[in-house]
Amino acid sequence: MQNKKDEKKVRVFSNPSENEAFFKRRVGMGESFDLGVHKFTVLGHEIQLYYVNGLCDTLTIIHLMRELINLNDKDHDPDEAERIIENRLLNQQVSKVKTLDESVDQVLSGLVAVIVEGTEFAFIIDVRSYPGRSPEEPDTEKVVRGARDGFVENIVVNTSLIRRRIRDERLRYKMLKVGERSKADVCVCYIEDISDPDLVQIIMKEIKNIKIDGLSMGDKTIEEFIVNQGYNPYPMVRYTERADVAAAHLLEGHVIVIVDTSPSVIITPTTIFHHVQHAEEYRQTPAVGTFLRWIRFLGILASTLLLPLWLLFVLEPGLLPENLKFIGPNEETNIPVIFQIFLAEFGIEFLRMASIHTPTSLSTAMGLIAAVLIGQIAIDVGLFLPEVILYASLATIGTYTTPSYELSLANKIARLVILAMVAIFRINGLIIGITAAIIILASFKSLQTPYLWPLIPFNGKALWQIFIRTSVPGAKIRPSIVHPQNRTRQPTDSESN
Repeated sequence: MQNKKDEKKVRVFSNPSENEAFFKRRVGMGESFDLGVHKFTVLGHEIQLYYVNGLCDTLTIIHLMRELINLNDKDHDPDEAERIIENRLLNQQVSKVKTLDESVDQVLSGLVAVIVEGTEFAFIIDVRSYPGRSPEEPDTEKVVRGARDGFVENIVVNTSLIRRRIRDERLRYKMLKVGERSKADVCVCYIEDISDPDLVQIIMKEIKNIKIDGLSMGDKTIEEFIVNQGYNPYPMVRYTERADVAAAHLLEGHVIVIVDTSPSVIITPTTIFHHVQHAEEYRQTPAVGTFLRWIRFLGILASTLLLPLWLLFVLEPGLLPENLKFIGPNEETNIPVIFQIFLAEFGIEFLRMASIHTPTSLSTAMGLIAAVLIGQIAIDVGLFLPEVILYASLATIGTYTTPSYELSLANKIARLVILAMVAIFRINGLIIGITAAIIILASFKSLQTPYLWPLIPFNGKALWQIFIRTSVPGAKIRPSIVHPQNRTRQPTDSESN
């Protein structure tokens, strides 16, 4: 460990052979095929260009080398080689580093290091060209009308998608490196005169304090360090793959965390109501958006409470009024209804997992097998009552109406717990289960933000905007929960100028 610390302090050598020896010893140059160095002479000085194949733009490197080599055809003073070479490094981002450790980190990030014989620093040139896909509409956040570009695995592309929507000089990108081995790029994004400075500092501090060898799971690993969620199934941050959603939250005062190699970004802080809103509501008129929101709320409630309520009426048919006596099974079965419900729930989860791992060309065939063979035959042989399949299917459809995938899974766990309590304690179990769920959710905080705000603590105006999709001109005040510095959305005359 002591040798490693000493090695980090090594400055760039003026002797090229010593620099090459350091790269061979430190990063295995010559052993790993993708690490390379190109050596050539310019104005009597040896030039070393270090790079990683696959992370650099080859055409740009060739152009830089051609510019430098062409200097030999002109009559220049060799004593001015350093200045002349620096002027020929034609790129939008050129910087100097004085240690070989910094040079290694930059090269492994996809930049190139150019070291000139006789100097004790390295030129770092950004020629990154990460492999990846083009921006496209996310599968989990589709809209009928709206932008079709979404985040990708390239952090530079993701920051540019946000910058394209917010061309404000106060938009800030703070870049950090996380992971002793991965050295992954993590960007904290916020608008300087809107976001709470204390919130920004807390997030920056939490990320800087992360001690781990690598971010194999990208943004999910960052989330677990920031919020310390433990075994709480409910999401404490919101993920989005849409650049317009991220921009909208930035303008409200939220802070965005972007992790390289992750096609989604983290929105902080969030409440449970941030997870039940969808971009489609804001792509329609306020009336239609409100209607869609209510339907979505109804689906979320159905995904959580429909099956427990039906089970309660099956166990306690006397609770039903006369005109609803048809609810409940009309035939006897050898398997208790609660076991049938749990079997159906687990079976649906099996099918969901199988669909994820099934090739696209076979997914249709698997759906037919599940619906026709498994479902119908299970009813015919008496394994399931038809109503169990009906209500389990409705609850599953309700989970799909939940915009947040993480929230839908958490609601499924809550549903199973309430089902078990209803099976044991009947109506008391339902009341206790719902009450306990509300109390537990009210006790959660995401970065010091109450999870059930604006319901608990109560804020009437904010709660109204959750249930009613207000028009954009009418939404003049930013949410107070993020403690924005500037609470008014419409700029003043001085800000406009």
